[in-house]
Amino acid sequence: MAGLDELYREVILDHYRTPHGAKAVDDPNVEVEGHNPLCGDELVMHLDIADGRIRGLHIDPRGCSISVASASMLAQQLEGASLEDALALKKTFQSVMKGAEWPEGFDPGDLEALEGVKKFPVRIKCALLAWMTLEQALAEYDYDLVGEVEADRDIEIVTKKS
Repeated sequence: MAGLDELYREVILDHYRTPHGAKAVDDPNVEVEGHNPLCGDELVMHLDIADGRIRGLHIDPRGCSISVASASMLAQQLEGASLEDALALKKTFQSVMKGAEWPEGFDPGDLEALEGVKKFPVRIKCALLAWMTLEQALAEYDYDLVGEVEADRDIEIVTKKS
């Protein structure tokens, strides 16, 4: 198990050092900022959406390694994804962070490295910041798809462009 923990640590550090989604998006449809005032993690997210798909996704995460790595993994997984698939992955990841198992047959990719975070409840919000920001961005773009976004008292999300 120690070898697996070390591998997961390396995956998280790789995403932290060189996050995916750093390329700017020209004229995004939606710009949303997420902030966790309890720990200082911040994220700016730009989405370029066309024909029901995430055509471009730019993230600018600042914070701890878990928060930045999670945002990077989000960007890695969702470029080109349909809005429905993006929302489903957000819900699945959030459920796993709250104690659920990955659905049978589902390949979480690098997200699996964040599973250990659920052992440290105070760090779960670090892992979820980007995903909660994504949900708000999708709701701003297509409210009918997402519906009302459940607020979290510890996370502040502000829409800049919609």
